[in-house]
Amino acid sequence: MTIIKSYAAKEAGADLSLWEYDAGELQPEDVEVEVEYCGICHSDLSMIDNEWGMSSYPLVAGHEVIGRVAALGSAAQDKGLKIGQKVGIGWTARSCGHCDACISGNQINCLEGSVPTILNRGGFANKLRADWQWVIPLPESIDLASAGPMLCGGITVFKPLLTHHVTATSRVGVIGIGGLGHIAIKLLRAMGAEVTAFSSNPAKEQEVLAMGADRVVNSRDPEALKALAGQFDLIINTVAGGPRLAAVLRSPGLRRQLPHRRRGDEAVPGAGLYPDRRRPQHLRLGDR
Repeated sequence: MTIIKSYAAKEAGADLSLWEYDAGELQPEDVEVEVEYCGICHSDLSMIDNEWGMSSYPLVAGHEVIGRVAALGSAAQDKGLKIGQKVGIGWTARSCGHCDACISGNQINCLEGSVPTILNRGGFANKLRADWQWVIPLPESIDLASAGPMLCGGITVFKPLLTHHVTATSRVGVIGIGGLGHIAIKLLRAMGAEVTAFSSNPAKEQEVLAMGADRVVNSRDPEALKALAGQFDLIINTVAGGPRLAAVLRSPGLRRQLPHRRRGDEAVPGAGLYPDRRRPQHLRLGDR
């Protein structure tokens, strides 16, 4: 018997309160992680409030988990993990590991259904468990206190940079400079790409430039958007689309896909806006 201490919501919208649960015997594929830090994401609040209709209670939120390996199941002991190692756990805790999606490295699309960390009991706790393949080794030099967001927002924006082969010669636009957008800018700067940030708040300009953007454009200025038509290889949109961005999204010469946020209140523009090779794609949670 392994008792884990956590903060849980006992029902939808409830305040978090102390809750202990028995995690049972450690399964062969499992890794038990002692939690040192856990970020807070809006998705945690959505799950606590059951906004998506998938929550079950008591619910232990937390999916930006940073900690150290405390125990290894019998089948997880030869997977490159060791006791005391720094690791992270993001949105996904389990996937089957043998379907076509998992074998091809797209575990997030597991055909048997991947299990979110929150539904598996999340990181607002002293410990949690996950399948070894979702326990991500971290560099020993990493600052654990600030690493959590890379397991959610970080991998979400990093995946399309890999998928669309961003290089030092790429010209990339980032729409919306919040949690996802500011990480995208930092990653793009590290990759050497030319970065244009679109923000509706002019007061952010100096801060966004300090993050690594080459220029900042007011997303509410139609003329500024039209002037940029055809200048981008890739646009990452971290907010709902909106008519003010239509000039850029319709721009001739855009050579790559246009990912955008997975959830939003506005409709995705139709395929007629994207001739040639331009096509919108959803920003999805990253794979392992």
